[in-house]
Amino acid sequence: MTDFGPVFHHLGLILLALGVAMLAPVAVDVLAADPNGFAVFEAALETILFGTLLALAASPEKPQPLTLRQAYLLTAAIWLVVPAFGALPFIHGEPSISLTDAYFEAVSGITTTGYTVLTGLEELPRSVLLWRGMLNWMGGLGIAFVAMIFLPVMRIGGMRYFQTEGFDTFGKVLPRARDIAISLLEVYAGLTVICTVVFVLCGIPLFDAAIHAMAAIATGGFGTYDANFAVWPVPAQYAGTVFMLLGAMPYIRFFQLVQGQTRPLWHDSQVRAFLRWFVLFSTIMIGYRLWRESLPIEQVVRETTFDFASILTGTGFGVSGVEPWGTFAMVVAFLLGLIGGCTGSSSGALSVFRVQVVLSVIRAAIRQLHSPHRVVQPRYDGKTLDEETLGPLMLHVSGYILTLGVLSVLMSMAGVDLTSSLFAIWGCLGNIGFGLGPMVARTGTMVDFNDTATWIMILAMLLGRLGMLAIFVLFLPRFWRD
Repeated sequence: MTDFGPVFHHLGLILLALGVAMLAPVAVDVLAADPNGFAVFEAALETILFGTLLALAASPEKPQPLTLRQAYLLTAAIWLVVPAFGALPFIHGEPSISLTDAYFEAVSGITTTGYTVLTGLEELPRSVLLWRGMLNWMGGLGIAFVAMIFLPVMRIGGMRYFQTEGFDTFGKVLPRARDIAISLLEVYAGLTVICTVVFVLCGIPLFDAAIHAMAAIATGGFGTYDANFAVWPVPAQYAGTVFMLLGAMPYIRFFQLVQGQTRPLWHDSQVRAFLRWFVLFSTIMIGYRLWRESLPIEQVVRETTFDFASILTGTGFGVSGVEPWGTFAMVVAFLLGLIGGCTGSSSGALSVFRVQVVLSVIRAAIRQLHSPHRVVQPRYDGKTLDEETLGPLMLHVSGYILTLGVLSVLMSMAGVDLTSSLFAIWGCLGNIGFGLGPMVARTGTMVDFNDTATWIMILAMLLGRLGMLAIFVLFLPRFWRD
């Protein structure tokens, strides 16, 4: 029999922290004399009260280590329940949207997808804009960090929890979960502060700079204007490209960099491939656009690198839009979005590591066909890959592609055109948030999708963020057997 007490206890503590975090938007509205702050305060009180009661009711008499089953349950519970409370400010106060839309907005924020159902962002209270940015920031590892800080109290090493989150390449840099969580949080917060300062120096007002910095480092994509990043000065757009790329790199490498260890970052196979593919895809598209369009070279370079960085990292910011570039550009963008950022960052999609391994398997298979009697083993970063690594990884990649196809069909059955269906699931499952398709073109948001399609997109975002197998395993009978 599974003991759910520790799961509920930790979930309650996380909800308590979430409710306390809501007080920051409340303070912003109070200072601005905006009455919407009272509605957000109501949401904060409800979240704090529920979290406190849940944590106390499930508090164990004696701390016990979490089992693997409990770790998976806690991970799933965080991403399913926390958005429900994160949606309360959108329901109680402005923009006063429905439960479906509010939950979609919160899930999009916490999963760092970046899709939105809101329009007229510049007219919303500052508390709403700040809360959206905070959802991005917390979702970009902050909520996981809160859990990691509590777990060591229960004497958990932490790597098992990281595994349920999909962090495959932390290695043995830091041996304890608390050390990993605190160190990465320091790096994460430090990058956010640096990004904010740079955005301010580039001409973005402080409030907007802070929100865009939280979204850029979290690769989340929630902004403060409907026109997205296009409203900001040219230097800010170049800076945004750089920080989106940084946000999609393994955070553990930045911690090593701060310690004076430069070699791990520059010799990380993921980082090298990530930057190489970004330059390759961007160069191809810049050349293609210069051949087709009569635009200044600087504009083409800036727009292409920014939007492609946004798609590759899964941030969801935009300054131009890919559809006006033509069908070829949409195909290239689709392939780029499937790759995603590095494992160990807040990016989604397949991840650079998994794509590298798949390419290695393909190369090995081709060589085997050429020389049938030769034993060819897939390799990654110079090391031979064993079946314990290849099996689950190939299962994940196959499941990802299959889920993309099935959910796209379900979307089309819900009344959405095929192009919008495919790109919506592509953006949700990969936590990309870059809008493409006829139904997105009118407003640049997901507001025109019906409720059924919205819930399908919610499912896709959760599956993408959790790493599908962490959800699917919960439905296996053997998972629940003692």
